[in-house]
Amino acid sequence: MAIRELKVCLLGDTGVGKSSIVCRFVQDHFDHNISPTIGASFLTKTVPCGNELHKFLIWDTAGQERFHSLAPMYYRGSAAAVIVYDITKLDSFQTLKKWVKELKEHGPEDIVVAIAGNKNDLGDIREVPMKEAKEFAESIAAIFIETSARNAVNVEELFQKISKQIPPLENAEVESNDSFKLTRQPSQTTRRCC
Repeated sequence: MAIRELKVCLLGDTGVGKSSIVCRFVQDHFDHNISPTIGASFLTKTVPCGNELHKFLIWDTAGQERFHSLAPMYYRGSAAAVIVYDITKLDSFQTLKKWVKELKEHGPEDIVVAIAGNKNDLGDIREVPMKEAKEFAESIAAIFIETSARNAVNVEELFQKISKQIPPLENAEVESNDSFKLTRQPSQTTRRCC
């Protein structure tokens, strides 16, 4: 079975839980005292998808405004972008809309966009109604899911949904391009994020 590399970048405000989602997905770990990402961190995880193995090359970008100008370097050539907002912070949902606009203007034409409302374990202090976020995601043909990195809710499902949106390759000998590469050597490397 061939391994297909898929570059995925995570975008969103600082403190929405991008790094926590990645740590939960890659290492099944949650750190209550995670430090803000500086620039970006990189991790990988390989998962089965139909007749392929998808090796996610995950770029977890910093949410601070001063790092915003670096984002195109990470979403350029990406197969997918996960834009994360905090369901308890309306501001983070407004920022998400700016990321969507930027991706549409400057991102890859066929990029899969996923919108993840994180921290759904804090529903009692919710500021972003699920219905509003879901309708917005539908209006831009994006994947929508609410997650909790803390409680391991829907994190695996988020990446499964992304895998299912990536068109399968007809021929295992297809040459690589910017958004994916096929290899025959199974290997998995991860860098610690927490």
